[in-house]
Amino acid sequence: MNTTSRPLPPIFVSHGSPMIALQPGAAGAFLARLGPALEAAFARPRAIVAVSAHTLARVHAVLGAPRHETVHDFGGFPEALYRVRYDAPGDPALAQRIGERLAAAGLDAPVLPQGGLDHGIWTALMYAWPGADVPVVPVAMRPMDPPAAQFAFGQALASLADEGVLVLGTGSITHNLRRVAQTMQFHDAPPALPEIAESAAFRAWMAGRSAARDWDALFDYRARAPHAVDMHPTDEHLLPWYVAAGAGGRDHAPLRLHDSVTHGSLGMDVYAFGPRAAALAAALAPASG
Repeated sequence: MNTTSRPLPPIFVSHGSPMIALQPGAAGAFLARLGPALEAAFARPRAIVAVSAHTLARVHAVLGAPRHETVHDFGGFPEALYRVRYDAPGDPALAQRIGERLAAAGLDAPVLPQGGLDHGIWTALMYAWPGADVPVVPVAMRPMDPPAAQFAFGQALASLADEGVLVLGTGSITHNLRRVAQTMQFHDAPPALPEIAESAAFRAWMAGRSAARDWDALFDYRARAPHAVDMHPTDEHLLPWYVAAGAGGRDHAPLRLHDSVTHGSLGMDVYAFGPRAAALAAALAPASG
């Protein structure tokens, strides 16, 4: 394990269905490589600040509990899924500093003594750091804020990278559960299905606009991206992408590290941001997915 601290690149992961905890597929296999690659290229994160599509509030509340239990925030899934546990330490002191930084940026961000990891967080971390021994600080996202405001939220978190803290956004690059339900494959059958054209077009647009650093288009994705409203009837699952992007900054192109699809329309893409994204991609290259 690399113990020399270097600033860490912010990351966005797609968590897709909670069933990834039982059916890892290509995305789960990639996440299992992501943690070790990040440690090899940089260092083990001293903590993870997690912004999830499933921890939402009217203000950017910081969850400062000393320990977080697994939250099974879903219904109707196999019993085995509810037995999966990922209970991780928190970091109250870091939570307090995050609240102060957000307040300095003009964002209302109370630090609460409550804890808990929603499935968007623990289904990703259970593969990347299966020991559940890296402290996690969830920060609630305001789902009513547009992409540009989410980017500014991420900018307020950017300097945490210099402390060896990983800024992690977790959502899904495409997320239309009606489309998933139409396949009749959500729980019981294998998730490997041909990708629908709408999902492929949207994911390609995101990757292309990212490579071009076309921030104006990316911020206006609902008007400019193909099939945007179809792939995101509501956009809370894409908004964490912009938070992680803001932590990485405008000067470097968002870099797609992984792309795959489950259930025909749930995009599982993973991105890294900022000047250190390329080094992480290089560390993953021998087993790229």
